[in-house]
Amino acid sequence: MRELTSWLSGDGRAAGFPYSAVLAEFHRVGKHFVEKEALALLDQARARLTAPAPTPEPATRLLGDFLDVALDKWDGRYDYRSYLALPLLRLPGGDDVTIGSDADRSAARRDTDRLLVRLVTDALAFELTAAAGATDLLPERRPSRDVVAKRHRLGVRAVAPALARLGIAATAPGRAAVATPDGLRAVAADAEPNAELILRLSLLPVHVSHDEYLFIRVLQSYECLFAQIAGELRATVAALTAGHAPRAADRLAYAREQLTAAGPLFSLLATMQPEAFRTFREYTSGASAIQSRSYKLMESLCRAPEGARLDSAAYRQVPEVRDLVRAGQPSIDDAYRTAVRDGLLAAPDGGRVEREMRSFAAAVLQWRRTHHRLATRMLGPRPGTGYTEGTPYLAAVRSIPVFTSVAGETRPPSPTESTGGSTA
Repeated sequence: MRELTSWLSGDGRAAGFPYSAVLAEFHRVGKHFVEKEALALLDQARARLTAPAPTPEPATRLLGDFLDVALDKWDGRYDYRSYLALPLLRLPGGDDVTIGSDADRSAARRDTDRLLVRLVTDALAFELTAAAGATDLLPERRPSRDVVAKRHRLGVRAVAPALARLGIAATAPGRAAVATPDGLRAVAADAEPNAELILRLSLLPVHVSHDEYLFIRVLQSYECLFAQIAGELRATVAALTAGHAPRAADRLAYAREQLTAAGPLFSLLATMQPEAFRTFREYTSGASAIQSRSYKLMESLCRAPEGARLDSAAYRQVPEVRDLVRAGQPSIDDAYRTAVRDGLLAAPDGGRVEREMRSFAAAVLQWRRTHHRLATRMLGPRPGTGYTEGTPYLAAVRSIPVFTSVAGETRPPSPTESTGGSTA
């Protein structure tokens, strides 16, 4: 890469880094197959960055995060977070953020909606661009036009609630504006500095299979939602502790709506060609959704995991969350029991909190079941890539109770069942 060599021989300013040339090389062959000489140059570039500062310049921080993601296999620390480039996306309401005021909550919800829309519409724009023969990015196993059309429908449906909350629902289903790549990118446009560059940098497939683009974007979308839902659950705990039952019920209802509305994302993922998935997953060994911090944080905020679960591979691979639980992270289960004991949940508000807990639990259980069905379809009996048994692991954990302080967790209609789709 001449551009990278030139940058290394110059002043090495982060703002002038040749991102486009580096991305082109990664996309040409896939991250797993980038030449060692190129990776060594990137390692040199990382060494050129100034020493870490308490508040590094935005351009320096962005370059450092990108190089860490690009060099994960080189460093021997490749995992789920680096595969999905989550450090670059900086998920709204991240793992250690406590959001207090209503203004903070509204801002976090808006940021989540914007990121979700950017991720999904970028995936759809790629589908349409590839179908038109206007890109040679990830050329293997292109889907049929019928599959592309189905992906477009499902993707627009998945972001329709977020578009409505952002006040741009008129550009959603049925409008010609979102039927073109440029129209989709216009819908996803964001005034945030570097938003478009970050979106580009966060897509580093390991192979050149077309469907890996969709796979990465859908998984990033779920991580975005899980991080935001975790924020809602933290707020639920705080509201229960303070005896504000209506606020607790509202937070739970919003979290449940978010998870349920995301159902079309699974249907979108189910359009992947199994052969394509099995091809690129050969090079994702070490990266698995079992390493999702946001999901484990969401689960542990509902109730503290029991000893066997906390000591399992699932939590050993997310030590930050495990440490939070061991340090006494409060959960909705505990906060609800305490509120009931102290008489803080009088009728009718107390009854609504209980109903919302049951509804949220049902939504989580449905998500697990759908995840298991989709994994079974794609993987069959093959082992997982994150040091798990794969589908047998998902089968074993899909019925773990979300809460134990309320009885009668029920199953809601599946989003895919109610819309006629199928992920089985």
